[in-house]
Amino acid sequence: MSKTGQRSIKRLVASSSFRIVTLFSVFFVFSGMLVTSLSGLHSQSLLRQQLEQTVQNEGEETFASAGGRDVTHLLPVVQGFVLHEPGFFYLLQDRNQTVVAGNMLHLRPVAGPRWLAWAHRLPRSENQSRVYGVGYKLTDGGYYFVGIDASPLARLKHALWTTVLWGIVGFGILGVAGGLLLSHVVLHWIESISLTARSIMRGNMARRIPLRGTGDELDHLSQSLNALFAQNEALINSLHQVSNDIAHDMRRPLSRVRNILDQTLEKDMTLPQVKSQIGLSIEHLDSALEIFSSLLKLAQLESGTWKDSVETLDMAELVDGVLEPYYSVVEDQAQTLSVSIVPVKPIAGHRVLLRQAIANLIENAITYSGKNSIITVSVFPSGQQTCVVVADNGIGIPTHDYKRVFERFVRLDQSRNQQGNGLGLSLVQAIVRLHGGTIVLSDNAPGLKCTLSLPIFRKNGVRA
Repeated sequence: MSKTGQRSIKRLVASSSFRIVTLFSVFFVFSGMLVTSLSGLHSQSLLRQQLEQTVQNEGEETFASAGGRDVTHLLPVVQGFVLHEPGFFYLLQDRNQTVVAGNMLHLRPVAGPRWLAWAHRLPRSENQSRVYGVGYKLTDGGYYFVGIDASPLARLKHALWTTVLWGIVGFGILGVAGGLLLSHVVLHWIESISLTARSIMRGNMARRIPLRGTGDELDHLSQSLNALFAQNEALINSLHQVSNDIAHDMRRPLSRVRNILDQTLEKDMTLPQVKSQIGLSIEHLDSALEIFSSLLKLAQLESGTWKDSVETLDMAELVDGVLEPYYSVVEDQAQTLSVSIVPVKPIAGHRVLLRQAIANLIENAITYSGKNSIITVSVFPSGQQTCVVVADNGIGIPTHDYKRVFERFVRLDQSRNQQGNGLGLSLVQAIVRLHGGTIVLSDNAPGLKCTLSLPIFRKNGVRA
């Protein structure tokens, strides 16, 4: 065989299609032969039991009709059976092993069940039929044997082996056909996944695995993979957006630092002036570092790094503690802080993160609600959740921007003149999601209402 032919055979043997067809065919043939063999053996067992029962009944009938277990009593009965029961084999021998009645040749006087390789009715060369019977030793030293033709059992065995051999061929053909069909279905689906993956790798992030509409496990797996691809697409788009936002937001503080340093180098400045320039540079660098710190914390929150650092918390007590330093701030801003806190069931959470989330919402309300505004903070139970609401009557947010403000680095036009990096609400949302809760923005007419809903914990420590 040429090397090309050998390589083709190796590729065929190594292919998934060949392995699927081979395994399916072997399994199919083995299963078919097992069922066929068990069925045939069961049929043989039933036929054997029937033969044994028939012979036993015939022997008992002989002794019952004779009224004794000796040659004298059995002789007329056996002679009558020979004439009227042609389907049976009978043999009656005296104590000298001389045949006195029956339709068989001489047998050795062996008691019990017997299988005879030939019928003994005629010489062996003329009759090859098997016989099953039972031998009885008589009280006077004689011997009595009654049997029946067992050739149907032999034919059944022969038919079984013939069926097995032909079954191997038939089941083998069906197994190969079924394996090819299974291979086509599975490998076609796998190739569809492979084509989709290669298309995504080439940059077509919107490509998805086509569903067959059967609703089976393959469709369910395809849906899961499509969801994974969609999530990856969203993450990559988010990464592109974050990269663009970082490049945009980091340019300003770094450019200012560069300008300040250029001015410091170009101009003759006194020591106090140099220190002032350095102080400004440090402020801008701190702003840049704050952005990186916030992004790092967001990444940790989204990866679940903080999930193990939880404790049982009373949100009423926690919110009351967060509000403590803001009373003076609100008073300085000529604002009013209205607090409504009622007892709630404990939750399990991270104290520092939840304090930061509540503080971010309060600071946003103070910053964007303006003077003479009213800021309301309330804590109350709602079913299996604890709700924390921070509301104000300030400028608010347009309804179409409710989802957008949770994106990273998003700052609406009305907040451009305020300090910040556009990551506050993104952090709040990540913290709330980490605790299995939700945050919802709504119109306070006027102003904005932020509602945090956190699941309570039952006594066994399982989230409600």
